[in-house]
Amino acid sequence: MKKSIAIIGGGPSALLMAAFLDVNKFKITIYEKNKTLGRKFLVAGKGGFNLTHSEPIAELIKRFTPPSFLEEVLLNFSNQDLRDWLKSIDIKTFIGSSKRVYPEKDIKPITVLNSILDVINKKGVNIKYEHTWNGWSNNNEHLFNTNTIVKADYTIFALGGSSWKVTGSDGSWTTLFKQKGIKVNPFEASNCAYQIEWPDQFIAKHAGIPLKNITATCLENTQRGEAVITQFGLEGNAIYALSPKIRLGLINQQKAILFLDLKPTLTLKQVHQKLIESSLKNTTDTLRTLLKLSNVQIGLLKTMITKEDFLNPKTLSYCIKNLELKIVGSATIDEAISTVGGIARDAINENFELKKLPNHYCIGEMLDYDAPTGGYLLQSCFSTGVFLAKYFNKNNT
Repeated sequence: MKKSIAIIGGGPSALLMAAFLDVNKFKITIYEKNKTLGRKFLVAGKGGFNLTHSEPIAELIKRFTPPSFLEEVLLNFSNQDLRDWLKSIDIKTFIGSSKRVYPEKDIKPITVLNSILDVINKKGVNIKYEHTWNGWSNNNEHLFNTNTIVKADYTIFALGGSSWKVTGSDGSWTTLFKQKGIKVNPFEASNCAYQIEWPDQFIAKHAGIPLKNITATCLENTQRGEAVITQFGLEGNAIYALSPKIRLGLINQQKAILFLDLKPTLTLKQVHQKLIESSLKNTTDTLRTLLKLSNVQIGLLKTMITKEDFLNPKTLSYCIKNLELKIVGSATIDEAISTVGGIARDAINENFELKKLPNHYCIGEMLDYDAPTGGYLLQSCFSTGVFLAKYFNKNNT
């Protein structure tokens, strides 16, 4: 007789788990509170549908915080495995200039979602829409807003984090888990803008302008990329990737120190050499002509250092390579691309089963780990779903 599996939530991790489960062994039902599946999946596609990242799997694993938490999962279903599987369902992908992986240009996000749903539907997975999970009964049965009571052999929670509330991912489930005595860490904004108290004159001139081809460093972690000057502070891929370290600084010291290298293609010695050998009388012209710094980079230097340091080649070259900025806050969860927090890592075992609630599992973004932008979070959601599906298939013979 088939065992019953209730998957509560209909995001990426749930969809891939359903797609990989063996329907000859299990009777599978997805319970989704929205009228459709994959709403957050489609929201992720609005800014360019970045499915994963193409870097070697060993490097990809290091992008997560902590990296060891998902290592086995990502090795079990890697970025290349994802691309191969998508290709098998007629979703071809390509690697962009940023090394991110996208569907081929004529394939829209809804097409990707429909192809995954087609796999699930052909397997006979039952889908219950507009079913909001309201917790457990005294007998650990699942209660829904429809007055439905569900008792399954296995329950998989894929309830998401707390970002993009418009999609239904609001983290409201945490209250129910805490009432059950399950350890849940508070959600915090990740991959978001960080606050810098810019002088009014600087921000009036440079708000919205990107700092291109820079590196940013916080607590010895360095990320190369781009950052955008905003009224609030800084955002962009070079900043998002440092979120764990920035948050650590804010928690421990109420501030985080960020160092920008405005010319990472040159060494400190090379920058200094260009400054002292310049035949141009004006320092600004030297920066613009010989070092090819942008107006916003030059404006940032003039704003953040003294006039004396700006006119001193030695201190100026150091500041070009190590410009110190003080971060004093972060954007709210509602403004964040993703969140960190959720089910504590020590509340589950190595197979994502809740230690306090046998036969109940948690996957995807509702788990407490951090992932930068660039396809990493989506890859981790896919991988946790596939990992657990394979575990079930193997251990229910």
